[in-house]
Amino acid sequence: MTDFSEEQLHRYSRHILLEDVGVEGQARLLAGKVLIIGAGGLGAPVALYLAAAGVGTIGIVDNDHVEISNLQRQITHFTEDIGAAKVESAAAKMRAVNPDVTVNTYRQYVSAANIRELIRGYDFVVDGVDNFPTKFLINDACVMESIPFSHGGILRFDGQTMSVVPGKSACYRCSFRKPPPPDAVPTCSQAGVLGAIAGMLGTIQAAEALKYLTGTGRLLTDALLSFDAKTMDFRKIRLRRQENCPLCGSSPSITELSDMEQAVCGLKRRA
Repeated sequence: MTDFSEEQLHRYSRHILLEDVGVEGQARLLAGKVLIIGAGGLGAPVALYLAAAGVGTIGIVDNDHVEISNLQRQITHFTEDIGAAKVESAAAKMRAVNPDVTVNTYRQYVSAANIRELIRGYDFVVDGVDNFPTKFLINDACVMESIPFSHGGILRFDGQTMSVVPGKSACYRCSFRKPPPPDAVPTCSQAGVLGAIAGMLGTIQAAEALKYLTGTGRLLTDALLSFDAKTMDFRKIRLRRQENCPLCGSSPSITELSDMEQAVCGLKRRA
């Protein structure tokens, strides 16, 4: 078990006081490894909360740089960071929040060629990207590597999320077989997004990662949680693993990763 310093006992005291976390749970967090794919609206709050919580190793992947339009919702980036690499901007804030944390930065695009190598060695993956093909790629790679992950997407005033534990719960393809055609869903730059919903959705994803690492509570598996921030209506749709799923079913047809044409933004329209 980790020997905590006096400073760490104070830093993590509110976790340690929790009966379901305690010293052992905090030790698991410090030993934990989480990879965040995307350093934007969703990845930003996830990164800060995981760093603050004391997750020992956090990887963050993004090839983009900070633009002024990002600042309305991507809270790890400040005005003086405009033009900087998003991964470096985010990492600086994470290290400032908690020097206990090791931050690994990967300034690169995620692709079929590199994603399996990127996610290997991590205990949990957070999908914080803004396009459907990469969301499906994350799902497929995590299922193939048997790494649990949290899916999330936002657009306008809406958000949706689910967690996947490969081999035990429904994967993203169990419900959504393939990405929508390009231009079928408007982009965030076309349709807009309320900045605060990135925080709402991202903190749920962070909580899922912390629950997984500590073994606390019940993950958001076999369910799709969606919300409309205009009305503050939340809805949970039950899902189940599909035997005919092309990825995790009994006779999978998807056995290799492939890159698909990019269509930006990551939210399915609700029925």
